[in-house]
Amino acid sequence: MLEDVLLIQKKHRTAAGRIVQLIDRIGVDKTILSIGGESGSGKSVVAHATARLLKTEGVRVKIIHTDNYYKIPPRQRTQWRQANGIDSVGVGEYDLDLLAKHIDAFKNNRKAQLPCVDLISDQVDQLSTDFSGIQMIILEGLYALSAASDLKTFIDLTYEDTRGAQQLRRKERMDDFRLSILQQEHRAIQAFRGQADILITKDYRVISNSA
Repeated sequence: MLEDVLLIQKKHRTAAGRIVQLIDRIGVDKTILSIGGESGSGKSVVAHATARLLKTEGVRVKIIHTDNYYKIPPRQRTQWRQANGIDSVGVGEYDLDLLAKHIDAFKNNRKAQLPCVDLISDQVDQLSTDFSGIQMIILEGLYALSAASDLKTFIDLTYEDTRGAQQLRRKERMDDFRLSILQQEHRAIQAFRGQADILITKDYRVISNSA
C-alpha cells in the first residue's frame, strides 16, 4: 500500500531472521511465503524485514499486500459493509480470483498489473510489475493464509492486543462500527490459524504450529 507507515523494531527483525532460516531450508525457487494475522499485528513490518534480509542474501523477492485485493474500494467499503451487514466482513471481500491470477503470473514469469491502494487518496492504483527473475513472493494481509503457499506464518496477536499499534498508525478512525469490524475480522482470521506452519507469538517468538 502506498503511504503506509511501517515502524520496524528489533522484535520484527529477530522474527524475520528466524523466518529466513526456515526459508533457507526449503529453498527459493518460486517460493511463496504468506504472513497473516489481525489488524495492527505487524504483518507488513515482518514482511518488509524478511524481504530486506533475503535481499542481503541475493534473493529477488517481491511483497504482495493482499489487502489491496478488496473488491470494494476503501472509500466505499464502510458504506458497503453497513448496507450488507457485519457478516459480510471476511475473506469473501477479497478478489481471490485476481490474486490467484497474479500468483500464477509469478510462477510463470509473466508481467501483471497489481492493485495498489493509496492510503492518502483512497484510490486503487495499478502497479505494473514483471515477475521474470523474481524468486520469491511474500503475501501479507489479513487473509493472506487463504492462498496456497509454501510457508504459512500466523501472527498470534488479536485486535485487543494491538490497539496501541493501531492508534499509532491511525489508518482508520476508531468508533463503535470499526470495533464491530475488528471483532468480525477476529473471528474470520482466527479460522486460518490452524493452517499456519509457524506462529509468531504475542512476545514475537517464532515457533512451529505443531508445537
